[in-house]
Amino acid sequence: MSHKIVVLDAISPKTAGRMAALMPAGFAFDYARSRDEAALRTLIADADTAISGQIAVPGSLMEAGTRLKLLHKWGVGVDNFDLAAAKALGITVARTTGSNAVPVAEFTLGLILATLRHLAYAHAELRHGRWRGGNLPSDTIMLSGKTVGIVGFGAIGRNVARLLRGFGCRLLYTTPRPLSAAVEATLGVARADLADLLAESDVVCLHCPLNAQTRGMIDRAALSRMKPTAILVNVARGGVVVEADLVWALQNDIIHGAAMDVFEVEPVDPANPLLALDNVVLTPHIAAGASDNFGNTISQIARNIALFARGDAIPPSDLVAL
Repeated sequence: MSHKIVVLDAISPKTAGRMAALMPAGFAFDYARSRDEAALRTLIADADTAISGQIAVPGSLMEAGTRLKLLHKWGVGVDNFDLAAAKALGITVARTTGSNAVPVAEFTLGLILATLRHLAYAHAELRHGRWRGGNLPSDTIMLSGKTVGIVGFGAIGRNVARLLRGFGCRLLYTTPRPLSAAVEATLGVARADLADLLAESDVVCLHCPLNAQTRGMIDRAALSRMKPTAILVNVARGGVVVEADLVWALQNDIIHGAAMDVFEVEPVDPANPLLALDNVVLTPHIAAGASDNFGNTISQIARNIALFARGDAIPPSDLVAL
């Protein structure tokens, strides 16, 4: 019986074709056409491996996959997987550690500049025939020479730091495991606790995982510690930020602006009040999606699937502890 791989995200036929071409030879391949729950249960029913990027995979969906033995994240964060259910069902969980670090770091830099300089607002106004010039919602601010706080300092955070050094920024980071003094010196960063990082930074970038410790971490109290001229950039997970508190902070000039690529609920409700604000830049969870990085990421997934299928070990860095 052939090993069957399914992608739970509703990708385009073009993307599906590119993925299928990179999968192990001789393996069957299929993909979702919608987010419909019943359709996903049908799709996974005879799958040996399921791949998911943004689609939630609860225990009930795993149980529908009676042959399912490997659940692979298309990306890094596995907060959309029910890991307890995977463990109970004997399903191995893997991810593509480090695969999207550079694309997400570059996207972060783009969001920082767009927010500080009102690029999205000015673009939208010009498309509607309005020449705003100096009539922007608030002051525009340079990035050069500013203090940037990086919350979470894995592969993405380190690449953000690397890019920002060219702007002469002072770089702070916070992470549960401090770096050695030698590594800090090499990267040009200094460790700070979260409270000090929020208070001192002109730009706060979130690159931490979503877990029990970080859920709702950026709330009204945290936002109140930030400078009124500071901006918040979230390319981590929506649940790290309490969106109602962020709306309050933006509406009341507690902070200068924000950029969000991730949200508490995805896809975003059109009634979400963030969509009505002028001091935000919002994108639909696309930070990792650089087409010229696609092959690297999918090849990493394919390698792990091939290893697993023949009984060999997936690299420890890509395995998720259950």
